[in-house]
Amino acid sequence: MAGKRPLTGAAGLFILLVIFAAGCVEDQSKGTPLLTWYVFDEPSGAFVQAAENCSRTAAGAYTIDIALLPTDADQQREQLVRRLAAGDDSIDIIGMDVIWTAEFAEAGWILPWPHEARARIISGRLRPAVESATYENRLQAAPFTTNTQLLWYRTDRIAAPPATWKEMIEQAESLGDKGTIQAQGERYEGLTVFFTSLLASAGSEILSSDGRSVSLATEPTTQALRIMKMLADSPASDPSLATSREDQARLAFEKGNSTFMINYTFVWPSARRNAPSVADNMGWARWPAVEKDRASRVAIGGLNLGVGAYTSHPELAFEAAECLASEENQRMAAELGGLPPTIIKLYNDPVVRSTFPFADTLLATLKDAVQRPRTPLYNDISLAVSRTLHPLNEIQPRKDVERLKRAVKRALHSKGLL
Repeated sequence: MAGKRPLTGAAGLFILLVIFAAGCVEDQSKGTPLLTWYVFDEPSGAFVQAAENCSRTAAGAYTIDIALLPTDADQQREQLVRRLAAGDDSIDIIGMDVIWTAEFAEAGWILPWPHEARARIISGRLRPAVESATYENRLQAAPFTTNTQLLWYRTDRIAAPPATWKEMIEQAESLGDKGTIQAQGERYEGLTVFFTSLLASAGSEILSSDGRSVSLATEPTTQALRIMKMLADSPASDPSLATSREDQARLAFEKGNSTFMINYTFVWPSARRNAPSVADNMGWARWPAVEKDRASRVAIGGLNLGVGAYTSHPELAFEAAECLASEENQRMAAELGGLPPTIIKLYNDPVVRSTFPFADTLLATLKDAVQRPRTPLYNDISLAVSRTLHPLNEIQPRKDVERLKRAVKRALHSKGLL
């Protein structure tokens, strides 16, 4: 052998490819199907551990591999839509934002849940979470994690949280420079969530319950728009409201000059880690009401698990998705990632209550949370709302009710899913 020259060029490359291909065949022949779970890059490692737990429990029936998506929901959707529209069979399980259910189901990109497994998947789950995973009376995904917004406030500045938006704005204004209210006013999905929650709290919705016609009852819509305008015009409004998202609101609140914030539960562990002096004086309450005699109702968020329509292993993918959404993995996602569970009894679990000292307020809010419009054209609807209502300080409540109805109606009759 010592006198032979090493293989080079095309011959060497050919030999290497043969060896690689032989190795692939050998690995596949060993037999464990690989299921790929497309999901956002969750930083705590809870999703990675859930995949490992289920792979171990499967005892050789399957292995779950994670394909990471961007943290931005719009970018997640764009990547998935392009792959699914091309019939990508590498997508076995999908971590789906709750607002994608109708679009993905209508396009035939996810498989409806098998009837025999449905009872297990919905048993003990929050009703709004189950509704978010349902389209045209068929369960399309397994409710995994959920979320909604609360009112966060400084307990060292006010004795009790305000009951209504009007009260909050008045309290904030009375506090001067330290009374600032943090909310989401940029032209993006968060603005649609803001409007949806105000509208529901006033007693109406953007679309009819079947998602086929525009609702937007005049008086409730006017009330919602008046509050948005009142907030934007108030000296208690943050000057950067028009460009504020959830994370900007969090950072501003952690600086200590704000007394109120509308935001999701992730702000609690963040404040404890980054601004402990703020966290020590941080209270929580249900989202402010539009009217004193009508409890607020807030839009639900979260992550559902769908099975890709082009998977080569549908039965295994359903089995794996059910495992990922199990009580054990929901508890872990809550503890490590601060992601609220969809299983009701977990809100009495010591681990979950330690993570969420506001568990009772969160659960009460989630039990009557509302859906954003359940339509395959949701993306167009959301854009119509956010474009019509941005910036908030230019809203003309009475006039913009009709503008909004026209914009949503146009969006509802548009074509295409991208």
